[in-house]
Amino acid sequence: MAGRTVRVRGLPAELPPDRVADKLTIHFLRSRNGGGDIAELQVLPGPPPCALITFEAPEVAQRILKLRDHVLVIGGARYPLEVTWHAAELSPDEVLRG
Repeated sequence: MAGRTVRVRGLPAELPPDRVADKLTIHFLRSRNGGGDIAELQVLPGPPPCALITFEAPEVAQRILKLRDHVLVIGGARYPLEVTWHAAELSPDEVLRG
């Protein structure tokens, strides 16, 4: 999954995680937002909440990161999103086995 996963911050904490996940899926599937097919999406509880989105292709993650102004619109409210690479943290055992 390396190179295909992004971390999204700036999510509305007052909304249920499943609703946020639906809105994120719609936003990041749209080609006008640089999006594409999503392999997995997880909304992690906060505070503050964030999401991990893994795309089917690494090119999609790269396009998402190049577009700076991601704004999630839910019920008329606008939530500016911060999108960064997600680097999975390895345990010392995994580093030594590698």
